[in-house]
Amino acid sequence: MKRMDDRANELLNVLIERYIADGQPVASRTLSKLFDLSPATIRNVMADLEQLGLIHSPHTSAGRIPTPQGYRLFVDRLLAVQHFNRPTIEPIVLNWPIDEPSKAVNSAAGLLSHLSQFAGVVLAPKRSQTFQHIEFIRLAEKRVLLIIVTPDGDVQNRILFMQREYQTAELQEASNFFNQHFSGKSFSEVRRSMAAELSSLQADISSLMQAAVDISASVTSQHETVVISGESKLLDVDEITTDKSRLRSLFQLFDKKTDLLHLLDASSQAQGVQIYIGGDSQLMPLEEVSVVTAPYGVDGEVVGTLGVVGPSRMAYDKVIPIVDITAKLLSNALSYSPH
Repeated sequence: MKRMDDRANELLNVLIERYIADGQPVASRTLSKLFDLSPATIRNVMADLEQLGLIHSPHTSAGRIPTPQGYRLFVDRLLAVQHFNRPTIEPIVLNWPIDEPSKAVNSAAGLLSHLSQFAGVVLAPKRSQTFQHIEFIRLAEKRVLLIIVTPDGDVQNRILFMQREYQTAELQEASNFFNQHFSGKSFSEVRRSMAAELSSLQADISSLMQAAVDISASVTSQHETVVISGESKLLDVDEITTDKSRLRSLFQLFDKKTDLLHLLDASSQAQGVQIYIGGDSQLMPLEEVSVVTAPYGVDGEVVGTLGVVGPSRMAYDKVIPIVDITAKLLSNALSYSPH
């Protein structure tokens, strides 16, 4: 198998740029007009690129289109160059509700979709694993309302189903004990240290607090939330909508979110912008679909990931800076908010 020379590299770049621009397979005759080369020479170079697995010919056309491996080579070079034009951000979107992190996350997803004209996705920050304050409220028929307040002001309510009814005074005693001994700790820390602490309490109070720790640990370690905006814009992408099974798989990706969450979670471990190309990346299982991601943080610590989901035939030189600047905007908004 031949190695690529400079001429083959340049021809591959032009072919991909043309295909991204108009969505039509690129013929050797078209390329020969752009290069000072004969059609026969162009055909030979394209045959070499096809042998390398970087382009292929759809059965309906004599032209060539990029393979996932061809896109990968193309975008890796783009990332290496790093001379992208900064997208224009309207002043209104900079007025994000920095005092409400969840609204800032929703705004970021909307901005990604608006600027890219594809789907914007944001993996929201994980819920706090610690609590500031809890309270037990008496309900009817052996039920107790557990109220958890996290350090960043998030309030979560859960109902405990107990073996007996508890009086208000007992619940107040349990609340006071919990807040006095464990405030500011994670529920996993509470579970480890609680055995010794609870030996001094009545068995019924111990069982109440054990139930609170069990349900609270599951609440605070629950799956992260994926916020999606503008998925309907992908209905305008021909190479996705012409294949009904691909379209169905794409919207299952948005609906179930599991694969999307794994991809976003994995990309949060990486530095800077990452690109996952369908057919090339195991994390993006759909052909003809790519995801461009970047991590965002609070005070320099990564807390989530955001990105754009679109066709593999997207203008990466435009989408990459959109994702990059939105990650920086969201990081700034969350870092200035009280948390």
